[in-house]
Amino acid sequence: MSEKTEKTERLSVFKTYKLYVGGKFPRSESGRVYEVTDAKDNWLANAPLSSRKDARDAVVAARKAFGGWSGATAYNRGQVLYRVAEMLEGRREQFVREVAEAEGLSKSRAAAVVDAAVDRWVWYAGWTDKIAQVVGGANPVAGPFFNLSSPEPTGVVAVLAPQESSFLGLVSVLAPVIATGNTAVVVASEKSPLPALSLAEVLATSDVPGGVVNILSGRTAEIAAPLAAHQDVNAIDLAGADEALAKELEIAAADNLKRVLRPQAVDYSGTPGTDRLTAFLETKTVWHTTGALGAAGSSY
Repeated sequence: MSEKTEKTERLSVFKTYKLYVGGKFPRSESGRVYEVTDAKDNWLANAPLSSRKDARDAVVAARKAFGGWSGATAYNRGQVLYRVAEMLEGRREQFVREVAEAEGLSKSRAAAVVDAAVDRWVWYAGWTDKIAQVVGGANPVAGPFFNLSSPEPTGVVAVLAPQESSFLGLVSVLAPVIATGNTAVVVASEKSPLPALSLAEVLATSDVPGGVVNILSGRTAEIAAPLAAHQDVNAIDLAGADEALAKELEIAAADNLKRVLRPQAVDYSGTPGTDRLTAFLETKTVWHTTGALGAAGSSY
């Protein structure tokens, strides 16, 4: 018997990208896919082409998850977001490759983008239990009352991820939404959805409860229209919409008085600040009598 080992060629195992809805990875209910190409128009993968039914399913999952997520302590949400950063760090090379292909970047530039995205998760993880101190507080009133204001999450937020910044931009608009206790339905970059669909795999293994984040890929206008008109969506971030689409969606969103964050020029590599943290917060104000102590009527 020959001691030489016969060399055989392996078939490539292509990755099957799926949606992320309710903590699970379904294909689009329509069965449709579309081709995703790199910056040089080379084929990368087939991504699910989400339908209106997929959008509605994602809203149902987000609403179901809202009570538990918004009711968790801010400290616990911070731990979960930090865990996302940990898991991303462990899969850094995969995301460097995907971002480089998606955005036509060199490996070193893509690595800087991925590192910034990991740091962005850590940034928002640190803000979860601090934002209430910035936007809440005790209000002076003319009377024997405590008057306290505190922030509360808006609810289910539809997020149109930036089209060009497929990963750092995505993290920059998603992380603040869930950091403050909202749940999200994300429409990934239409041209470059693969980093977002891979992020779903990280979220699924990072203690993020199913339904808190739901990620759809496909035609932005097609998915965004039913989300903007959906009566159980409380707010929408139009970061990934062009001017014409944004105007159309804003009109649809007015039907149930959604909060709307209009698209604007943003340098996602810069310090994020707190604007997106406060964009989807409501303010609850509570009055309570101070009462009186002792014959002198001193109050507390």
